[in-house]
Amino acid sequence: MIQNSLFSKWQMAILMCSLLIGAFVSCSSDGGSSGGNSGSGTIPSDLVVTTEIVGVSTQYPNGNGSGTVKFSITPNNATSYKVVFGDGETIETTTGVFTHTYSSSGTKTYEVQVTAFNGLKYFNISKSIIVFVATTQIWGDEFDVDGAPNSTKWGYDLGAGGWGNNEPQYYTNRTENAIVQGGVLKIITKKESYLGSNYTSARLKTAGKFSFKYGKVEIRAKMPSGGGTWPALWMLGDNIGTVSWPACGEIDIMEHLGNQLNKIYGTLHYPGHSGATGDGSTTMISNAATEFHVYSLDWRADTIKFYVDNQLFKTFVNSASVPFNQNFFLIINCAIGGDFGGTIDPNFVSSTLEVDYIRVYN
Repeated sequence: MIQNSLFSKWQMAILMCSLLIGAFVSCSSDGGSSGGNSGSGTIPSDLVVTTEIVGVSTQYPNGNGSGTVKFSITPNNATSYKVVFGDGETIETTTGVFTHTYSSSGTKTYEVQVTAFNGLKYFNISKSIIVFVATTQIWGDEFDVDGAPNSTKWGYDLGAGGWGNNEPQYYTNRTENAIVQGGVLKIITKKESYLGSNYTSARLKTAGKFSFKYGKVEIRAKMPSGGGTWPALWMLGDNIGTVSWPACGEIDIMEHLGNQLNKIYGTLHYPGHSGATGDGSTTMISNAATEFHVYSLDWRADTIKFYVDNQLFKTFVNSASVPFNQNFFLIINCAIGGDFGGTIDPNFVSSTLEVDYIRVYN
């Protein structure tokens, strides 16, 4: 009786181990698809991802340039999907029918990864698509003529007074603070006594010269260094003179703080979300002050997206209830200190924001 009892317990232990191992066995199928068999429910296998690139024709085999792709996943026996579009964007959805718009210009190949879930069970499938995105440049500055910035494109904000953030610098239009040299715009922030201020810098703007509604902005720039520096690449609504701020809206494509090296801010300011309560996100990059990076904005009627080096880090849902559906103008500046710039390094002497180009596309 003792031997039989021990044998039964041994058999039961083997059986339990087999069940536990079986619960975590993965399976795979042809084409690189794979599934996980954990928990209850049926594995949503045999998935097919169908894509329709909008505007495909004999002349445009990869689409009409809008970048919009319609997706359909069948059979639809999954409870949810995770989709990685291959351009830095990901969605989680409960429907197998959706659209996505690619924004990087040119003809590019994207590897789309789809994971279908049914409870704890899942199935993966991937598909490559080639999408054409057409853009037309409507404005830009390559900063390829040495000297003062192009006066047909740029004006200046001048003076001191804190600029609403208790900043100590005086903005000038001198070439000592803003000059084009060697193919880049240099905005130079200096510690110097000037008209009652202890620092000088420059703030360039396209107000009255160029503004636009919706489009893509690309700015290739290298940040200044030094505690207290606060460079910004941003936009304000054309109607600021009549409705004031923040009713005009503000889009900060990029802000960087010398006291928070390599941390990039993307922020929107509007009524109810302005100043310290602005609607923003951040991302960390490497070598912001020693290498050039591309900071970009994709501004549409339904979304506003922020990127660094084509990597998305913020998406804002645009609507008629916010002031981002009118013309905006561009601003480039470097402040120092103030409420956001923070403590100025007592050893600070001078630092330079360098801008290689600014391009605006429709």
